[in-house]
Amino acid sequence: MEKVGVIGGSGFIGSHITKRFLDNGFEVKVSTRDLSNLKKYQHLSMLKNAEHLSFEELDVTDKNRLENFVKDCDIVIHSGTPFQLDFKDAKTELLDPTIKGTENFLDVIDKTTRVKKVVILASVAAYNTNFPLPAGGKSVLDSFSENDTPFTSEESHPYAQAKFIANQTVNKFIETHLDPNTEIVSVSPVMVMGKSLSNREDSTSTGIQYLFKNKIAPNPFIQMFYDEDIEMAIVNVKDVSRAVYKAATIPGLHGKNYLLSSETYPVSDVTLMLNNKTPKHSAKIIYQNQLAERDLGLPFQSVSKTLNQYNS
Repeated sequence: MEKVGVIGGSGFIGSHITKRFLDNGFEVKVSTRDLSNLKKYQHLSMLKNAEHLSFEELDVTDKNRLENFVKDCDIVIHSGTPFQLDFKDAKTELLDPTIKGTENFLDVIDKTTRVKKVVILASVAAYNTNFPLPAGGKSVLDSFSENDTPFTSEESHPYAQAKFIANQTVNKFIETHLDPNTEIVSVSPVMVMGKSLSNREDSTSTGIQYLFKNKIAPNPFIQMFYDEDIEMAIVNVKDVSRAVYKAATIPGLHGKNYLLSSETYPVSDVTLMLNNKTPKHSAKIIYQNQLAERDLGLPFQSVSKTLNQYNS
């Protein structure tokens, strides 16, 4: 039985990734920052095949713990960077855990011979830190693909800036390690929505869906979405977990970074669909998904189906 380590495997996306590997016969080890905080990960113990599941305490900024976590894994999934919109100190809460955590992770992977495959959960911010707004020089209806020049701005949210820099760090590592022992693949989802596997109340992804459903604006950033009726590209959390699994188990993808996206709708339509109503606009495909469809064999679920799953 192959063993996969899932860093961040109890979060909104990570839980679905953990489930996907358990369902496919893998032994799975999930990281948690605090083993005593059961409410963060105890929902995973209810999954099918949970007898093949274990937990280990990990801080991605601690190289020694990272080495211990990955040393007995055949595959490692890194989805352990923080996703939060509100913060007090961007450096300590977002930039350091994401950028330094990625640097530490790559350094450890470089020295670990057993790990043969790594999948990094990047972000659409690896391509456009302005997301969900268009990249500089593009209109809201211009398409974007892996072939476009990545766009970043110092005015972007620190979370997006951190993910962009972390992705550049991964790219530089791949460019300078021409004979890798470990194959590294990244996936870059747009806004991830759908049904959570837990009842955790600290999930940013499920929290955003709740805000959009009820048209609540706790801060000016979210209010902007309603005021400008921003076009929102969305992908189903189950499709992200499927993409991660495929990227981890299909050989020959080293160095690829796949955009993961379904359709795009204005936020007003997202609110309607979250309330089981019909959208007023037709779906658009802004962020292109053909590369993931081709290489990973993915059909992407419609946004209406995704938002219905949140309500189920």
